Amino acid sequence: MPEVFYTVDDHSAGQRLDRFLACQNPQCSRSQITEAIRQGLCQVDTACKKRPDLRLKAGQTISLTLPELQTELAAEEGPVDICFQDQRLCVVNKPAGLTVHPCPSCPEHTLIQRLLAHFPALAHMQGARPGIVHRLDKDTSGLLLVAFDDETRLAISELFAKRHVRKEYLALVSGECAEQGECLQPIGRDPQSRIKMTVLPENKGGKAAHSQWQRLWLAPDKQTSLLAVRIHTGRTHQIRVHMAHLGHPLLGDKLYAPSSIAHKAPRQMLHAHTLSFSHPWSGEMITLHVPPPADFCKTALNCAHQLQKVVITGNPGSGKSSLTNILQNKGFATFSADAEVKKLYARGGQVASWLQGHGGRDVVSGNGEILRDALFALFKANPLVKRDLETMLHASVHEALLHFFASHAADQVAFAEIPLFFECGWRDSNILTVCVFCPQAERFSRLLKNRGWSLEKAGTIDSWQWPETKKAQASDLVLDNRCDLAHLEREAEHLLHELCQRRQNAHEHTAETLALLLGLTKENSV
Repeated sequence: MPEVFYTVDDHSAGQRLDRFLACQNPQCSRSQITEAIRQGLCQVDTACKKRPDLRLKAGQTISLTLPELQTELAAEEGPVDICFQDQRLCVVNKPAGLTVHPCPSCPEHTLIQRLLAHFPALAHMQGARPGIVHRLDKDTSGLLLVAFDDETRLAISELFAKRHVRKEYLALVSGECAEQGECLQPIGRDPQSRIKMTVLPENKGGKAAHSQWQRLWLAPDKQTSLLAVRIHTGRTHQIRVHMAHLGHPLLGDKLYAPSSIAHKAPRQMLHAHTLSFSHPWSGEMITLHVPPPADFCKTALNCAHQLQKVVITGNPGSGKSSLTNILQNKGFATFSADAEVKKLYARGGQVASWLQGHGGRDVVSGNGEILRDALFALFKANPLVKRDLETMLHASVHEALLHFFASHAADQVAFAEIPLFFECGWRDSNILTVCVFCPQAERFSRLLKNRGWSLEKAGTIDSWQWPETKKAQASDLVLDNRCDLAHLEREAEHLLHELCQRRQNAHEHTAETLALLLGLTKENSV
């Protein structure tokens, strides 16, 4: 085993011993360096040191006995998905998680070692990467071109150099990416990390790089985009670096994406799905497509999940609150606009403060409590006060509603009871509306009996809302509540069944859309 010597300069002072030696020996992995240190193969100023985290000082002398690296390739049994093959070359579909060729951090169990078992003639080629013309990252899946002899390998390398090979990838990226675009930023080794690449000016070591994309699909919540990305150059980590630089890192990319995005998928969501080239000997144009693996498809479908937002509305006395309580007792998330307004009307709360500043001191008691009868009279006498107060209340309730839906984004469905949903102009194509309908005469009877309202009060408050028939016509679903509570519970069950069916239909439609975009068949559909 060879022994090497180093002197710690001022720039390297303070570094960990294992990190310093890994930078000095790029042919070895950091884990190999760490193991060598722990085995006592490293000395600092002639003293054996077994701590990889030892902090270095300027001027120290370090000796390291390097571990032996395996240089001879050994064939290994393992599946190889061959998409095209003739006597001179083949194209394989590399699975995610499989390294293309041996390296210090992965000396065995690679694609090339599996290929050697299938094609023993590869062993006669030159170099440590026989037949490999281009590479895919370990966690990137898809099409890879392999030559069976050195003459073919050189010919294919020439095609790549002249950019006569078309490579296109599918990528799931974070955010709402533009419908199409390109990135021409040069890429080089990150000065701060030997395992990362970064956008780097050419005068600092960066090399020209060109990526072009088209957006194929945007998730309903606009948090994920499916892209078809063509690379005109083949820089290390090119798509991952360019998309991260543009603010759209790949889902699952542990190296270039923030942790919140990196944890959205089991690996970086990148798949080489199209490869097109002219056969170097026959001249035949060969174009191959391969759909992405199951984890890619599953991640795309998971990103399509959208909370089913349901608003329950209706006129006073229709039974909105009763329906909401039934749903809440069944374990569903619920929101009540009336409950939010009640908080605002609490003693010394936001409404009391507002009224005192807008000519309503007479309706607020000395201890900050709102006198409801006085406020009702004020509304009748001065409709402008009512309008301005409602504007403030509606803004607060709307903010609380948005927060409610956002906090339940991972749920299947959530319900919000909002009497004035239509009157406030809060219509949204992503919100399904359910009107609880009951004729006015029956509603007024309930209000007088259950709430103690006068007929005048019931008529006045009812006049502040849309007529019940108009609300019913504007709603997506209408739930009839002319009968007793048992009938309403049965209606609630029918409503839940209808909502479940709508979710299932939406899921199937999304799955069909993605299957078409991803080139899936019935056998491997999403």
